[in-house]
Amino acid sequence: MGRVAAAGAVLVALVALGAPPAAGAELSAVFQEMVKSECHFINGTDRVKFVKRFIYNREQYVHFDSDVGLYMGDTPYGEKVARYWNSDPEWMAYRRDAVDRHCRHNYELSTPFLVERRVPPSVSISLVPSSSQPSPGLLLCSVMDFYPAEIQVKWFQGQQELSEHVVATDVVPNGDWTYQLLVLLDTPLHHGVSYTCQVEHISLEQRLSRHWDPPDILLDATRSKMLTGIGGFLLGFVFLALGFGFYLCKKGSWSSPNTGFPEGSPEMVFLACPPCQELKNRSCPPHAHGFLEEASPFNHGVKDPAK
Repeated sequence: MGRVAAAGAVLVALVALGAPPAAGAELSAVFQEMVKSECHFINGTDRVKFVKRFIYNREQYVHFDSDVGLYMGDTPYGEKVARYWNSDPEWMAYRRDAVDRHCRHNYELSTPFLVERRVPPSVSISLVPSSSQPSPGLLLCSVMDFYPAEIQVKWFQGQQELSEHVVATDVVPNGDWTYQLLVLLDTPLHHGVSYTCQVEHISLEQRLSRHWDPPDILLDATRSKMLTGIGGFLLGFVFLALGFGFYLCKKGSWSSPNTGFPEGSPEMVFLACPPCQELKNRSCPPHAHGFLEEASPFNHGVKDPAK
């Protein structure tokens, strides 16, 4: 009966402590107490370190370190707590025993599915579009579903390792005790060169490599883009030259002060606008056309025998 009453009292206390505030009441503050236990292993269980941390409102105020064998305060309040706990021999013996009771014991239980667990990665290479490179795209090496997280990925162009043009994500957990990693090769692709993504992982007996060769259709597309660009440049240059020629023709900038002809004479008009003579530009004066039959610096003073 006494135990029932005690249990009822505990239940009432828990309900009271966990009950929401009354309607209209406001909480003055939120308080959070956290206790964290850590086991650090070096070379299996050859060396084990146990750490227990006590945190209040995100601030650690006292902790236990098995290498020291004592509680140590991190705040003025934590120093008082540490002195109190360290003064209890029975409690300290129990805490120091946590290295074997807690860490080594759990290590033996978790070794098969944590320490010895191996899941080899799956590796694939894909071409992704890029606006920053003139090539058809960039190469992406996808390393998926591996465990543990430690892994090394390298890109090769032929036999040469590429280390300056590689961009990698962080190793990301999938949520099912496996990880993934993406490694991008940020460099233009070259014709006739093979690209290799090489992966090293503890689950693999040897390095895993995936090769990629540029398809002919991608090379043709690159060549077509280059030819189109060159053709467009040449066409633009031709139009620019023609426009500049017409501009000089219209402004009369081809005239020469050393022609020997008087200003305003038909000879001067012809020399000032030679393209108009050939292109039959109607903007030239009528007497400029057919000038060679009237007078020329080459036949000046020579009579036409046909006349």
